[in-house]
This record gives sequence, C-alpha cells and structure tokens, in this order.
Amino acid sequence: MNFRSLEEFWAYYVSQHSKASTRRWHFFGTLSALLCLLSSLLLLNPWLLLLAPFFGYGLAWYSHVFVERNAPVTFSHPFWSLLCDLKMFGLMLTGRMDREIKRLGKRPVLQAF
Repeated sequence: MNFRSLEEFWAYYVSQHSKASTRRWHFFGTLSALLCLLSSLLLLNPWLLLLAPFFGYGLAWYSHVFVERNAPVTFSHPFWSLLCDLKMFGLMLTGRMDREIKRLGKRPVLQAF
C-alpha cells in the first residue's frame, strides 16, 4: 500500500488496531521498551537496550497474531509504524484514543479483555 502522508497512514494504522486489547498490548509493549531505554541510560547498562525491541515489538506482534489476527504494518512501513505507535501510546496515556478512533470514523471493537 502506498500512503502519501503520515496522516493517511495513521488512519490505516488505527484500522489495524481495532480491538481494545490489541491497543493495550501495544501500550504495554511501548511502555516496556521505553522503560528499558530509560533504565539503560540511568544505569549505564547498554545490555538493557537489547530488551527494548524484544518487549516493544514482541508484545505488539503477539497482539496482531493472536488478538487482531492481522499482519503488523511494521514490516511494510517501519518508520511510520513506529511514529504511529508512539502517537497511539500518547493518546492512550492521555485518555484520548477512543476520541481519535471516532474522529477517524471507526468504532472501537468492544471486548471482555
């Protein structure tokens, strides 16, 4: 798929994360990766840097395979995917992700978990 802008890609990215539990897995993966990066800097331990992608991508990919049942867009658009993941993390952190889903004309899929 060819996207002309990050905003256009963002709409597609959100559509690929329609289930709340997929977004939660992403949130915890991103949070874990950021904590690994921060810990690496604070503790001056470069080995912790190796854990960041393991947690960040591992938890996100798990959610795509077992929850959302689609392929991660990381493989086709790695940079934009990372930017959108950070945007989604920020929106979730501030409680604005559901509003963003509605803005894009998508309805969140309700689940028990």
